[in-house]
Amino acid sequence: MKENSVKDPYAALRNTHFLYFLALRFFMVFAWSMQFIIIEWEVYSLTKDPLSLGLIGLMEVIPAIGMALFAGHIVDQNEKKGILIKCILAFSVLTGALFCLSWEPLAKQLATHTILICFYTLVFVGGIVRAFIGPSLFSFLGLIVPKKLYSNAATWSSSVWQMAFFTGSAVAGLFINWFGVNGSMFFILCCSFLAFLALSKIPTQPVLNTKIGEPIFQSLREGLLFVFQNKTILGALSLDMVAVLFGGAVSLLPIFAQDILKVGPTGFGILRAAPAVGAFVTMLIAAYIPLTRNAGLKLLAAIFAFGLCIVGFGLSTVFWLSVVLLCLSGAFDGISVVLRSTILQLYTPDSMRGRVSAVNSIFVGSSNELGAFESGFTARLMGTVPAVVFGGCMTLLLVSGTAIFSPSFRKLDLEKDGNET
Repeated sequence: MKENSVKDPYAALRNTHFLYFLALRFFMVFAWSMQFIIIEWEVYSLTKDPLSLGLIGLMEVIPAIGMALFAGHIVDQNEKKGILIKCILAFSVLTGALFCLSWEPLAKQLATHTILICFYTLVFVGGIVRAFIGPSLFSFLGLIVPKKLYSNAATWSSSVWQMAFFTGSAVAGLFINWFGVNGSMFFILCCSFLAFLALSKIPTQPVLNTKIGEPIFQSLREGLLFVFQNKTILGALSLDMVAVLFGGAVSLLPIFAQDILKVGPTGFGILRAAPAVGAFVTMLIAAYIPLTRNAGLKLLAAIFAFGLCIVGFGLSTVFWLSVVLLCLSGAFDGISVVLRSTILQLYTPDSMRGRVSAVNSIFVGSSNELGAFESGFTARLMGTVPAVVFGGCMTLLLVSGTAIFSPSFRKLDLEKDGNET
């Protein structure tokens, strides 16, 4: 019976609470990514400066990193559903503020620099909220599915994250063209309401941490030591961080759409949608063909292929070729995300999920914004195309170094761990 559960690609989906969790995660990530892309489009339209795109990422990453460990401690000490409710409400307030800011009669009365300051301030506050969302979702998942289904649940959860992130970005481009920025923000508000409805269907889960009331700095130290002493978790986080940090070409897509490929908002939406197609393919493959065997080699190969796609995208001047390369990059990045999430679920004890997820958000989640800043900064220094190619080459170089100098990671195989749990 246990053997069949492990091999069943839909095993986790037979858990009703997990289905509601997937809906919750989809709508939250979809709304967040859509909002971020709309802000990128609006800011670049106002400034025509690639560095302004990088500053958006920087404004979010500063509080996300600064608050991450404290957020992980708070999540481990408290009931997760209540924290998620507060996160959704805070996100809705931010979206409401952006909706008002993008209302044309009000926007016409404000100077450009005032609008930019408001955008950056709201992004900064959103970074604080995001610091709590990641650890809360990660911990919540570990409580609503049996341990023997962690690998399968992590695959579906990661795939839904990929789909939500990329489709939210793609829909943002289409909605900008169809309904404008203001109408798009209203749609995001509706998505946050749907996330709240999904969360309401999941019962409150117990707090499994046996060290309630533990001093905060002792708790943070324990979480950091656990991650840095576990070579498997540390290796997976480091590799994914490299790919996200130096392969942040997607943050420059407004420039490619407007100035290089000249395809406008609709083309921008298609470019943003392309990685979602790749992520969807990954979801199908990972569900039917588990990636846990030879996981180390697969992770290294996926990130290397991702780097090649980024280099090719940077050099491409043909729209359809750019779309194909972004699609492939989404597929390879999806493999990386699925494997990293599976490693974290299998190797993290219940009492430390919030803190480990917080460290994960520092390594990987926040490197999305650091990667956006790196891309914007290097694009200002050396031009958009050289900046993207440089990032892709750095990814190839660092992954190759890991493959050569870390034979133990190459031999990583999660199949035994998955079967044992």
